[in-house]
Amino acid sequence: MADAIKVLLVDDHQVVRRGLRTFLEVQDDIEVVGEASDGAEGVARAEELKPDVVLMDVKMPGMDGVEALRKLRELDNPARVLVVTSFTEQRTVIPALRAGAAGYVYKDVDPDALAGAIRSVHAGHILLQPEVAGALLSQEGTHYGQGRGGSLTEREREVLGLIADGRSNREIARALVLSEKTVKTHVSNILMKLDLSDRTQAALWAVRHGVTG
Repeated sequence: MADAIKVLLVDDHQVVRRGLRTFLEVQDDIEVVGEASDGAEGVARAEELKPDVVLMDVKMPGMDGVEALRKLRELDNPARVLVVTSFTEQRTVIPALRAGAAGYVYKDVDPDALAGAIRSVHAGHILLQPEVAGALLSQEGTHYGQGRGGSLTEREREVLGLIADGRSNREIARALVLSEKTVKTHVSNILMKLDLSDRTQAALWAVRHGVTG
């Protein structure tokens, strides 16, 4: 299973972790490499095990999922985080996405759909159900970044389109034959010009305004 997607399970309920492991272990291309029962342990295990994808609950004792997401981003951990939770309220969804979650699904998700979600975020895509994307846009205000797309250079629009496709800075650099440092500069300029705070917002803005890679 050298090419399998390495997954870390972070949930404070053992029965949930056991259920996820039981299902995921029958997938030919997914390998569960570890478990954690709270956010702090999840961050430590992610640093130790270097998983490709972390399945993270939001509400946990001690360090919750949102705090853990922020910590992983501070550590520049490359793992893609897929939030798996029973909480559907905007006040729970929005902070997790802002903290860097690559996707958000509910615990009653169909098992095959969950496996598909893991593959999707591992491939670099941002996985948001329509109502979640709508909630994020609504939370930010219907006019955020609107009308400012004309201030982007042609190269910045190319980079933005690739962000919307879920590409990493390294992948964008490879696609556009640029250095990663140059791509980081373009990303910073895009966020500044559109008054956005992160790549998830940039991807949503791009989709909403028809900017594709």
